[in-house]
Amino acid sequence: MNAPPPLSSRSVLLRFALIAFVLLVIVLAFAYVAGCLTPQRLTAQSLVNQLQANAGVFPGYRRNHAKGVCVAGYFESNGNAQPYSIAQVFAPGRTPVVGRFAVPIGNPYGPDSSAPLRSMALRFTQANGQQWRTGMNSMPVFLVNTPQAFYEFLQAQQPDPATGKPNPAKVGAFFASHPETAPFLAWVKTAKPSASYVTESYLSLNAFEFVDANGARHAVRWRMVSETPDTTPGGSEPNYLDADLTQRLAQGPQRWHLVVTLANPGDPTNDATKAWPSDRRDIDAGTLVLTSSTPQESGACRDINYDPLVLPDGIQASDDPLLPARSAAYATSYLRRTSEEAHLPGTADAHSTQEAK
Repeated sequence: MNAPPPLSSRSVLLRFALIAFVLLVIVLAFAYVAGCLTPQRLTAQSLVNQLQANAGVFPGYRRNHAKGVCVAGYFESNGNAQPYSIAQVFAPGRTPVVGRFAVPIGNPYGPDSSAPLRSMALRFTQANGQQWRTGMNSMPVFLVNTPQAFYEFLQAQQPDPATGKPNPAKVGAFFASHPETAPFLAWVKTAKPSASYVTESYLSLNAFEFVDANGARHAVRWRMVSETPDTTPGGSEPNYLDADLTQRLAQGPQRWHLVVTLANPGDPTNDATKAWPSDRRDIDAGTLVLTSSTPQESGACRDINYDPLVLPDGIQASDDPLLPARSAAYATSYLRRTSEEAHLPGTADAHSTQEAK
């Protein structure tokens, strides 16, 4: 066999030039995603930096929803959602769950009455190894509908060095320039901090898509509806929520129904400030059963990043721009707090065995 002819010097140079060009494109792509080429472009780092500027930095803790407690249990599916999604979690049977209740504040030592809402985050681990992670809040709509607007809200909320509190003029100017906040403001006027995590119901707020066995897509939102609703306001003790949860779990498992709402054509899937009409079809997909709780410092939820874009086959993200922003900010917060934990005395070895997701 004849050997192939040697490459000319020009051919070699062209090949190296092509490789260099491809590498340059990759580097530029990463730089663009990181916001390096466009300093005015909003990045996850900017969002998390602003959260830190508002609340301070508490090493090892989440940058928002910092005060919380781990919970565990299972989801008992009744099969009602199976016609709309091939996700294994909706097949009849149980799926183990590791979750977290939280107060949506940046200070893990703040009182439970600091905010008029609560949050629930859950990780469902299917038998096939795929996971579904979701973060929900006890409010009917979100404040704004874009990451940029949320960043501007955080900027307006930054405490004035002279008073230690947000400047009312800046906060007022923000709301005046963002009419989409009206539904949230109408709710928050009458909202009061609840006395229990258990009595709250929690909503996804963002829309998602279920994908059925035929590949058809169904726009959905979901909520966890408590079996023990109660409108009693919270007490004066700074940590009454954890005490209440411990007491209730000692009496038995606590339950919520996973209710999936199917959108009608034309319902907005990219705007979390707009609730869908109340006549949309609801599906009771099964029951969340929580059986135990542990402090977040040592519990299984500690090192779980409840990224809303960790989804199993059969559930996909919608066109809501808040979803990728949440995912990126959660990742940034996770990397910062776990790096800090690794430098705390006695935590490096323990942290290395935790889940790095």
